[in-house]
Amino acid sequence: MTHIPELLLNDGNRIPQLGFGVYKIPDAETPDAVLTAIDAGYRHIDTAAFYENERGVGEGIRQSGLDRDEVFVTTKVWWNQNGYDSTLRSFDESLDRLGFDSVDLFLIHWPAPKHDKYVDTWRALETIRDEGRARSIGVANFHIHHLERLARETDTVPAVNQVELHPWLPQAEVRAYGAEHGIVTEAWSPLARGRILGNEPLARIAAKHGVTPAQVVIRWQLQLGNVVIPKSVTPDRIRQNLDVFSFELDADDLATIATLESGERTGRDPDDLG
Repeated sequence: MTHIPELLLNDGNRIPQLGFGVYKIPDAETPDAVLTAIDAGYRHIDTAAFYENERGVGEGIRQSGLDRDEVFVTTKVWWNQNGYDSTLRSFDESLDRLGFDSVDLFLIHWPAPKHDKYVDTWRALETIRDEGRARSIGVANFHIHHLERLARETDTVPAVNQVELHPWLPQAEVRAYGAEHGIVTEAWSPLARGRILGNEPLARIAAKHGVTPAQVVIRWQLQLGNVVIPKSVTPDRIRQNLDVFSFELDADDLATIATLESGERTGRDPDDLG
């Protein structure tokens, strides 16, 4: 069994640094994907209301035979449910679909600043945390100015900020702000939805270490100190994405990857959504 490092969150809880993402996996296929991931050694599953597969995540974990507290589960409130009361309702619905009494991490999926409801949404997350139904709370897709507003207007620093992050978009300023304020950075689309894997410099680094370009990028994420949640439905790739602890990128490798930054996103800019 692969030992996955854990990072300490600012609330005293711990999060496995490498998790399994289930974005775009159909609900009916999710239990098998989750079972494959758990069998490979993953103990961190990342879902969301928007993914429409929370039911499958819960079923896969139950079928695994593991105790609920052996698997770290994250879910999220979608931006069109932002707001205090609507977030509480959305969370109740997520728990019902998962079949759980609580989750390990609950996130605001997008700030949707044009709707101007993310501060009230954050206050709902504080309530859910205080009730013991989410052990940790955090945000996703927050720019620094969104985080600064939470700091001014609320009482809790997010435990996690989950953002699009890959060699084209390394998010250095967001990571630095997180490090300064005790917010763990978590990477979604860590492989740029697979688009970056044909990159020649990454291929050379992979050949040097006898691994795949995907393994290089995941290892890079870990060495940056990020939590990373690659997604696949292919059993071999699910296992391969976890097999990243037998090699280490050296300074030359890291310098080469640093040259790939282009600012390219595979998703929306958070200020443009909503």
